[in-house]
Amino acid sequence: MPFTPFHMGPGLLVKALLQGCFSVMVFGWAQIVMDIQPLIVLLTGQGHLHGFTHTYIGATLIAIFSALSGKYLGEFGLKLLSIPAINSHITWRVALISAFAGSLSHVLLDSIMHHDVQPFFPFSESNRFLGLISVATLHKLCIYSGLIGAIAFYIIQHTLNRRSAEKGLDE
Repeated sequence: MPFTPFHMGPGLLVKALLQGCFSVMVFGWAQIVMDIQPLIVLLTGQGHLHGFTHTYIGATLIAIFSALSGKYLGEFGLKLLSIPAINSHITWRVALISAFAGSLSHVLLDSIMHHDVQPFFPFSESNRFLGLISVATLHKLCIYSGLIGAIAFYIIQHTLNRRSAEKGLDE
C-alpha cells in the first residue's frame, strides 16, 4: 500500500462512528510513524522494506510512541486549524485507542498486499493475510471507507450543531 493516504480511509470511517472517542490526528500520526522505516529502506536501499515495524510487536511499540507524541502533536495541530466545532483536547484514552487502531490496522492492511510482511514475527514468518482480497479491492475498500467516513462525519456534525443551535433557541 502506498504511504499513508490509503490507510487513512478506514480511520475516517472510525472517526465518523466514534466522533470524540477517536482522534484522526493521532491515527494519522501512527500511519506516518509506521512508514518511516520503509521510507528509510527505499531511500538507502538497505534493509527489509517491511521489517520489524510491520509486525504486531513493532506496531505495538509504535502505537505507544505515537500515542505519547501524537497527543501533543494532534492538540497542537487542532489548535492551529482552530475549527470551531472541533475540540482541540485529546485525552490519553483517545490517544491510545487511536494510535493502536492506526498501527495495528496498518500491519493488517499491508499484510494483505505485501509479500514481505511477516505480521507475527518472531513467532511465525508466515503471512496468513497475504492475498486475502485483491489489491484493487483493498484499495477500493480504503477509498470508499474514507469517502463514507467523511460524508458521515459531516452529516453527524451538521446534525449535532443544528440540534445544539435549536436547543439554544429554546432556552
